[in-house]
Amino acid sequence: MSRASVTALLNICVMLSPAPRVVIERQLTLPTGSTVQQALQASGVLDEFPELDLNNHALWLLGVWGRKTTPGHVLRDQDRVELYRPLKVDPKVARRERFQKQGTQRAGLFAKRRAGAKAGY
Repeated sequence: MSRASVTALLNICVMLSPAPRVVIERQLTLPTGSTVQQALQASGVLDEFPELDLNNHALWLLGVWGRKTTPGHVLRDQDRVELYRPLKVDPKVARRERFQKQGTQRAGLFAKRRAGAKAGY
């Protein structure tokens, strides 16, 4: 068996989380030179989830191993293609609201105070 025939195929993983606590993982074997778009089509997630609109980048983002990428990106062996759903709430706003709701008595620097100590120490 020649070395060229061994590397002619790529092992790719496609990950998608369409809802909180739901993860879909698809293992694929694709020819060398395949792109992210081809991997998504081969995995069947575009057919299974018609709301995935890769042309509208404001809604869904693509990544390979946690780094933002484009549908035309050429994949390498053992790459993991990830689809990121849009955020419903800005994380900064959510954290601020959580902090206000629980109050200063149980959060951050103010959680454990020594008896008689000043606030924040």
